[in-house]
Amino acid sequence: MGLVIAALVAFIVLIYLLSSVKVVRQGYQYTVERFGKFTNVAQPGLTIIVPFFDRIGRRVNMMEQVLDIPGQEIITKDNAMVAVDGVVFFQVLDAAKAAYEVSDLYVAIMQLATTNLRTVMGSMDLDELLSKRDEINARLLSVVDHATEAWGVKITRVELKDIRPPADIVNAMTRQMKAEREKRATILESEAARQNEINRAEGLKQAQILEAEGRKEAAFRDAEARERSAQAEAAATKMVSDAIEGGSTQAINYFIAQKYVEAIGMFATSPNAKTILFPVEATQLMGTLGGIGELAKEALGDAARPSGAGSVPSTRGQQ
Repeated sequence: MGLVIAALVAFIVLIYLLSSVKVVRQGYQYTVERFGKFTNVAQPGLTIIVPFFDRIGRRVNMMEQVLDIPGQEIITKDNAMVAVDGVVFFQVLDAAKAAYEVSDLYVAIMQLATTNLRTVMGSMDLDELLSKRDEINARLLSVVDHATEAWGVKITRVELKDIRPPADIVNAMTRQMKAEREKRATILESEAARQNEINRAEGLKQAQILEAEGRKEAAFRDAEARERSAQAEAAATKMVSDAIEGGSTQAINYFIAQKYVEAIGMFATSPNAKTILFPVEATQLMGTLGGIGELAKEALGDAARPSGAGSVPSTRGQQ
């Protein structure tokens, strides 16, 4: 009988010890209640409690969690009906507050995010909803995080997964986008045509300027050539005039021969002249050419004499 009682006592002690030892998993915190009143928070690891007096109240997940916001029908500021759904990322920072400040944390966060989603998006136009998702996320995060601070919860992110406008609005937006792109394409084509015309006009202008400069340069060169030819002709005429003034008959023969040769050249180049009749004898032409040769000899002889020597009159008769 004593052995049975000892075994029973040992069994009761073992049950008591096992009931007093609690293991808290990593990522969780347990609240400890004594007679239904919160006393402390059990951290991850081994925790000792007083059986029959203390008990584990709430098992609070301290890891970051994701809460899916179901699809919502929202009327925008410009009376467009859109369907919106999103997600909320949150993390419990204070297990006691999350356990005892709100009855159902997940339902409370979902309802809070849903109502604020309707408030924020209902104050915006449809175009703003589609183009300012980052701004909507930031406003929702600020509002929801401020509201859940009393619950010991930190809202880390609020993201809109999808915004679905009605089909007719989508079709209208598609047509608007197409018209806008066609408008920009037309503007770009007109700008390209305008620039092309400007480039062509600039090219034509530069070509005309270069052509005018070329004509100017050519005229300048022609005038310079004529000027030099006239100077040479004047110099030659002066030399011949000086020779005639000095009594040289060869100079006179030079002028006669020059005009004679020019006249014959005009006859030769005439398109209507097939047969040429000279009204002068060939010996007269040869004599005139001989006079030119004498003139050249005399000019060369005078150039070779000293500057003090006088000129010797020619003894040849006129041809």
